[in-house]
Amino acid sequence: MIEAGVDEAGRGSIAGPVFAAAVILGKKHSISNLNDSKKISEKRRELIAEDIKVHAISWSIGMSTAKEIDDINILRASLLAMRRAIDGLDVRPELLSVDGQFSPETDLKVRTIIKGDQSNENIMAASILAKVYRDNYMKELDKSVPEYGFKQHKGYPTKMHLEALESYGITLEHRLSFKPVRNINESIK
Repeated sequence: MIEAGVDEAGRGSIAGPVFAAAVILGKKHSISNLNDSKKISEKRRELIAEDIKVHAISWSIGMSTAKEIDDINILRASLLAMRRAIDGLDVRPELLSVDGQFSPETDLKVRTIIKGDQSNENIMAASILAKVYRDNYMKELDKSVPEYGFKQHKGYPTKMHLEALESYGITLEHRLSFKPVRNINESIK
């Protein structure tokens, strides 16, 4: 059975898109050190991501923008990013294994796995790709607005990020529907 693992990265961030990945590794693959992306160092994630892209049967990235997140909410935007990743696969899976309890709309057979990024290798691979692509997006964003420190915190609500929001205001990449951003936006008005 051809199984694709699906996972997202960036749901808890207050800036930037949410990214998702879909990955089909196949039963026999040569990719080692797979794990939940949050349990792997950034440098190691980058190396494993390259290995996944070379050796996976198929892989794809999807994303939803900060505006889409504000328009439809973070859960729906995450599921939309997942659907975009699934639709981008060049091999049609027979089964989708999705991290968490919710799955995107699809005509494919789906199983959701809570903490799947800790138990299912296809989901682990998707977790790594989604995180690497999102982190790289935020590092690129940092080049145009370095005062926000996106390359350090990747858009998560750290003390540094919240202080930058207070000092410099809100960018187009900030999620207006998220409380820390909404509070600052309301204090500006």
